[in-house]
Amino acid sequence: MCIEKVKRGDLVNEVEINKEYIDLVLENYERYYDDYLLTVDRVNNSNAKYKGKPIPFLYHPMFITQDNIDDFNKIGDMVISITNKITDRYVEDAGFRKKFGFPKLIEDLIQIDNGYDINVPIGRFDIFYKDYDNFKFCELNTDGSSAMNEDNTIGKILLETESLKEFGQKYKLDYFELFDTWVDKSIEIFKKYDPNNLKPNVAIVDFKESGTTKEFQEFHKAYVKRGYNCIIADPRDLKYKDGKLYHEKYKIDLVYRRIVTFELIEKADEIPDFIEAYRNRAFCCIGSIKSQVIHNKIFFKILHDEDTLELLSEEEREFVKKHIPITGLFKGDKAVFDLVLNNKDKYIMKPLDLNASQGVFTGRDLTFDEWKKKLKESWDKDYLYQEFFDPFTREFVVFEDGKPKVQEFKSILGLYMYKEKFAGVYTRIGKTNIISGIKDYYTLPNIIVKNR
Repeated sequence: MCIEKVKRGDLVNEVEINKEYIDLVLENYERYYDDYLLTVDRVNNSNAKYKGKPIPFLYHPMFITQDNIDDFNKIGDMVISITNKITDRYVEDAGFRKKFGFPKLIEDLIQIDNGYDINVPIGRFDIFYKDYDNFKFCELNTDGSSAMNEDNTIGKILLETESLKEFGQKYKLDYFELFDTWVDKSIEIFKKYDPNNLKPNVAIVDFKESGTTKEFQEFHKAYVKRGYNCIIADPRDLKYKDGKLYHEKYKIDLVYRRIVTFELIEKADEIPDFIEAYRNRAFCCIGSIKSQVIHNKIFFKILHDEDTLELLSEEEREFVKKHIPITGLFKGDKAVFDLVLNNKDKYIMKPLDLNASQGVFTGRDLTFDEWKKKLKESWDKDYLYQEFFDPFTREFVVFEDGKPKVQEFKSILGLYMYKEKFAGVYTRIGKTNIISGIKDYYTLPNIIVKNR
């Protein structure tokens, strides 16, 4: 899908579109319920799985309009501009690096030139979104950014449903293709690293116990389809010899890194060859460890520091103050503990560098005594307190016992960034205060709607 600009008169409104789709399903629900059951079966038998289980979804996508896409482009461009300034400052300024408190291994690896002049080649920036004036960031994901397979697989299945086929008679419907697009962007990045190697050998690298295998297989197929050799490899199985990185006899030129940095730190002793090859730039690593500067959740705290804001333009400073939640380290002065304790409903607690909402809890879900107990357990243990933001809501159709019900859900949207440009969306919805893949949630494919 080409993310182009269009004339204002060609735009449709997502709120009106959403209501129109709800009305369509309600008016024909018996027909669509039978189709819904077939769709459930198709999704259950697809590769849209998380930890071996089918992805929960609705017979109702998240509709995305050109207005939304224009917003996402502006948001993405602004974040990339800000993060590039902060990352460059990190590399150049030893004093600034101390703010982050990274282990020496990661601090050293971040400073290594990745060879292609892009700090964040791939990312998923998660936001609570209504429109450009009303959105708030949840977190920035870089290394290990995932869930492309969930969106694309379920999206293609939903586009074949009876309801969207009928809807598609009035509107142009499409989805954000996220696999071939990434292959093309990653190869463009590689050409900056080595313009003379026109057919690099690719490796998708992650620890086998952590990787999302079905998704890796889709990326593998996409690379092969484009004519590139590609393997899926555990970093423990890679060897550094003769100045190159190998998997058995397969010389690796390009690593698509899916290892999240906290796991790289935990298992560093198990992957000495991979780390040594990285130090010596024996391969092109996309993304490089440099992206950890913004991936770690302490980045939001540092963004609000006065000496950090001084690096930014006036527009960027206003962007940070309006859209980045106030964040602080949960350690040090007891006044910090008391502030968080006595403002239970105002804060959400997050570990510095875990993924998939591990260890996250919010005061709104706990009694005061439960909150106090969990705060004591988290004090001075690499936790952040963060301003709680109540997500925006939208109505969706849910089938229960064969009947349609219109229910209101909170949503979080992940903006995929490929080669520093917006590329697509990942949406989760739920009714709880924490919307994630380990809580009660649905994944909604994102369907682009335009007038015919």
